[in-house]
Amino acid sequence: MLSQVCHSGFQSFTQRLLPWVQSTILNRSRHVQPSAIRHVRSWSNIPFITVPLSRTHGKSFAHRSELKHAKRIVVKLGSAVVTRGDECGLALGRLASIVEQVSVLQNQGREMMLVTSGAVAFGKQRLRHEILLSQSVRQALHSGQNHLKEMAIPVLEARACAAAGQSGLMALYEAMFTQYSICAAQILVTNLDFHDEQKRRNLNGTLHELLRMNIVPIVNTNDAVVPPAEPNSDLQGVISVKDNDSLAARLAVEMKTDLLIVLSDVEGLFDSPPGSDDAKLIDIFYPGDQQSVTFGTKSRVGMGGMEAKVKAALWALQGGTSVVIANGTHPKVSGHVITDIVEGKKVGTFFSEVKPAGPTVEQQGEMARSGGRMLATLEPEQRAEIIHHLADLLTDQRDEILLANKKDMEEAEGRLAAPLLKRLSLSTSKLNSLAIGLRQIAASSQDSVGRVLRRTRIAKDLELEQVTVPIGVLLVIFESRPDCLPQVAALAIASGNGLLLKGGKEASHSNRILHLLTQEALSTHGVKEAVQLVNTREEVEDLCRLDKMIDLIIPRGSSQLVRDIQKAAKGIPVMGHSEGICHMYVDSEASVDKVTRLVRDSKCEYPAACNALETLLIHRDLLRTPLFDQIIDMLRVEQVKIHAGPKFASYLTFSPSEVKSLRTEYGDLELCIEVVDSVQDAIDHIHKYGSSHTDVIVTENEKTAEFFLQHVDSACVFWNASTRFSDGYRFGLGAEVGISTSRIHARGPVGLEGLLTTKWLLRGQDHVVSDFSEHGSLKYLHENLPIPQRNTN
Repeated sequence: MLSQVCHSGFQSFTQRLLPWVQSTILNRSRHVQPSAIRHVRSWSNIPFITVPLSRTHGKSFAHRSELKHAKRIVVKLGSAVVTRGDECGLALGRLASIVEQVSVLQNQGREMMLVTSGAVAFGKQRLRHEILLSQSVRQALHSGQNHLKEMAIPVLEARACAAAGQSGLMALYEAMFTQYSICAAQILVTNLDFHDEQKRRNLNGTLHELLRMNIVPIVNTNDAVVPPAEPNSDLQGVISVKDNDSLAARLAVEMKTDLLIVLSDVEGLFDSPPGSDDAKLIDIFYPGDQQSVTFGTKSRVGMGGMEAKVKAALWALQGGTSVVIANGTHPKVSGHVITDIVEGKKVGTFFSEVKPAGPTVEQQGEMARSGGRMLATLEPEQRAEIIHHLADLLTDQRDEILLANKKDMEEAEGRLAAPLLKRLSLSTSKLNSLAIGLRQIAASSQDSVGRVLRRTRIAKDLELEQVTVPIGVLLVIFESRPDCLPQVAALAIASGNGLLLKGGKEASHSNRILHLLTQEALSTHGVKEAVQLVNTREEVEDLCRLDKMIDLIIPRGSSQLVRDIQKAAKGIPVMGHSEGICHMYVDSEASVDKVTRLVRDSKCEYPAACNALETLLIHRDLLRTPLFDQIIDMLRVEQVKIHAGPKFASYLTFSPSEVKSLRTEYGDLELCIEVVDSVQDAIDHIHKYGSSHTDVIVTENEKTAEFFLQHVDSACVFWNASTRFSDGYRFGLGAEVGISTSRIHARGPVGLEGLLTTKWLLRGQDHVVSDFSEHGSLKYLHENLPIPQRNTN
């Protein structure tokens, strides 16, 4: 009876886990159609890959962005990834997530291989179960139930645990991969399998045949028979298989793998032991850098440590395989860490043989922070001198700037739409306007940083001041607008902020020379590094994760760019607007002479601008009047395509194409026309379909106009003026970093004031809070003090 109980418990252990595993994976993949997996080899929640996957092996990828081209990939799962925290069992949920990601990539047409730990941990769990079951039955027969609490688990030998765990571990992997219609095969190896030429050829042939048949090989060291690793046993030029790190590296090179992903319980490689105060994650690691790195202790489980991983990674890199070491245990990232790495996202530490000529973006962020602090300590006159010098350089170096811009225009011809080409283009008049705007900024910068906003006498000899200070480091991301660079740089200089600039590649030549001129101007007072141009292949999403280096993100570009940045930025505030759906309401008492001028200027002067008119609201009493006819005739002459709103279309026998959405930013010579019944109806329409950017009323009735101005909840609300006035330069701000539709901090065109925040300065003489208690000797005064006037001449 005892043997039957033990036997049945041992045999059914894995079987009892499989339903849970299947249920977990099915819940994770309910959205996946079986036919899509079996036949189309696609995945519904991850876009189907469109880049070519074939490449000639022999040289590792130089940049993360190239990892999406990886065809053959080895994923190494460390013991800390596979096992639970108690080291007696597998982290089943984590494994299910990893299997899902591997299946996603396999179904994209890649060749995936797994090097996995976990057999010892799984075997330990099984053997503990069997020992407990055996002891409990034996003690129940001999001593009753009272002694169950006194049972002790003997120390389990690792080889025995591995022997007991291998079959169960593989059964779990098979159950998981089966849910995605993928077959897996187990291969157990030892160091001899790589040193014996015949065995090595056999192993190579087996792996290639499995990959050819679309089977995922699951490789592990045969821990049931493998001898202890000998120190310094590496052969010349060949890494010895001591643990799964070295096994994964050896396998990757033998199989001419494109990418090796090593998952552990740390985010990657740090410049000092993780957890120490000054530890910083190393984004890219180059051969030779290991001499400047201090390695900590190895993980709680497993044979190797970070030093072993780095050694294996460098050996694989030398063999032509790219390597990324990342965290496979963190609950927030483990569900997509593998797919993120393959997509080229900044995850973990990327090993590269190609060291960029310039600084990394992290180093640029530190330089911008340091340079910005130096900039903030300059006198206002010194910051103004820098901006004046930059304005002079824009006109003095006009020919060089226009030549660089010409190269951008030639390269963009045929690739960019006409509105974007217009934004990309620079001209003498644009440069002159830029210079004028910069001089306006220089004049206004005299009283910006350090301005006292409030003074309060807290008590005798205890005075408090609130003063303006820079925000810190700004990240400005802009598309097709090289003229944005000197504008934003001048505002950052005037406000004492460090600046990171990320321009579109379509304006690379123009941006490069404009940044050089900016740094030349900054050099006059030794703060050259305060403004940095990011030229590396950093994805916008990766830049938005630098929350410890960047204090504010300002996107300048398409509504899609702004939405993407708002979505990607985690922990960093974003200032801007995602759409510029500007309205103009033509009231029943509008002037005939004013309407057509205002509509033409708002729509046709620069239709690609965010402050261009997109929806024209017309009072119903104006339909079939000469004023309405004049508006339509003018739009036809200007070749503006008209889209009819639902109400407008109902009044017409033959109407223009009905609008698909009343919430559309056209950015071109297209306009939506809709009919409203009153000023209140117009306001309601604007609040429902607008973007809180800029909205206008055209009327001669002052009472109606004031009602509109007070009730429309937008950043800019105008009366009898073009929407195009919504601009920092036209507002007299000199320039703007963008137009904000948010309700916190700055709103509308954001100039110098919008790039400042405040801090409090308290000056006392040995004051302590206890002196102000009920029985203390001092009382609070809280007297408002006059604010000193600064000389701005």
